[in-house]
Amino acid sequence: MERKNSLERILALLDVFGEDRLEWTPDEMMEELGYSRPTLYRYLKILREAGFVTSMPTGGFALGPRVVELDFLVRKSDTLERYARPHMESFAAAWPCAALLVRWYGNKLLVVASESATPDLENDYPRGRPLPLARGAISRAVMSALNRRKLAPIVEANRSEMEAVGLGATLDEVQAELRRIRRRGYAVASGEVTPGVTGIAAPIFDGGTSPIGTFCVTIADESAARDVVERIGKRVREVSAEISAQLAADRRAAEGDDA
Repeated sequence: MERKNSLERILALLDVFGEDRLEWTPDEMMEELGYSRPTLYRYLKILREAGFVTSMPTGGFALGPRVVELDFLVRKSDTLERYARPHMESFAAAWPCAALLVRWYGNKLLVVASESATPDLENDYPRGRPLPLARGAISRAVMSALNRRKLAPIVEANRSEMEAVGLGATLDEVQAELRRIRRRGYAVASGEVTPGVTGIAAPIFDGGTSPIGTFCVTIADESAARDVVERIGKRVREVSAEISAQLAADRRAAEGDDA
């Protein structure tokens, strides 16, 4: 149990780093996490020697080069991105849009790849940047594929924000809206994440019952005529299904090898 607790504490230390706070002093970490000074310095020594954090000239700490190394390995090994990349490039070549590939893990939505042939359409969410959980087409696409048990805590934690964007004020109302999205096969939202941009997204699976992410296309609102959104939405749905089928086949093959 002590080993598990120590691991959780080290992970919590890494979690303090974010876009809004890139560097922390030891005193700030102790105040944030409630660790004693000996405990904090023991964990920082482990993380610094492994390259996960680095000391700064200011006396603080920031994330270290090992994170960059791991990102390189993720890019090399990620079959989801490999399967999605041709579709992303195809969308970017055919439409004035940006195509995004998003991973869903825990309660986070993280952009893992993007492709755009429209420099005028600013992409505020490059690789590595998390997306909001309760707003936008990507969030709706993921939530539409969750059962009530998994959806309930997300709704409870984000109720006011979901109500503000028209998803509903109660779990039943939110679930009713999500069922309509599920039947259609893709979600659409305008201006909820980036002003002036419409997102169109569908969930991706890997053979399980819960989504692992989404395939999303974003276009400027002035280009988002209803027929255009419908055409893109149907194609996004098809692409997500194709990627899901490839990932599911990989899983079945791996399970067969283990049998």
